[in-house]
Amino acid sequence: MSVRAWTMSLEDREKLIKAAFEAKEGNYSPYSKFPVGAALLAADGTIVKGANIENASYGGTICAERTAIVKAVSDGIRKFVGLAVTTNVKSAISPCGLCRQVLREFCALDMPILLVPGDYPQPEEPKPGYSEGGVRETTMGELLPDSFGPEHLELPRRS
Repeated sequence: MSVRAWTMSLEDREKLIKAAFEAKEGNYSPYSKFPVGAALLAADGTIVKGANIENASYGGTICAERTAIVKAVSDGIRKFVGLAVTTNVKSAISPCGLCRQVLREFCALDMPILLVPGDYPQPEEPKPGYSEGGVRETTMGELLPDSFGPEHLELPRRS
């Protein structure tokens, strides 16, 4: 994957990354000890933050990305232009499969996704596929290729 110039401004990119770190502070992860923060940039410029919230039953746990999307959608926000995700790990960590599918419901396949290392900004020269600060830049379509989305429910079916 090559690094690309997004339609997202550098200012919005930095705001989104900062918001993901702020979101991570709201985590509740006493079991995994793996805090995650996510920030969604809505088409209207609103940033919606989410953190992972764990549960003793494990199955009741909700990831940061799903926390953010559920908060946004429940407040009537349904168009997004970017997502940033961060952890405390010194490398970029990708959303889980369930989060990818939930995000796919509301996010365009070409929407930028910034996977931000926990020690952002990293001072060294970025490696291939990464941008300044050690951020891995990807898209919804690259994270969930050959995905199933709402438009597929409109396809003709055999009777």
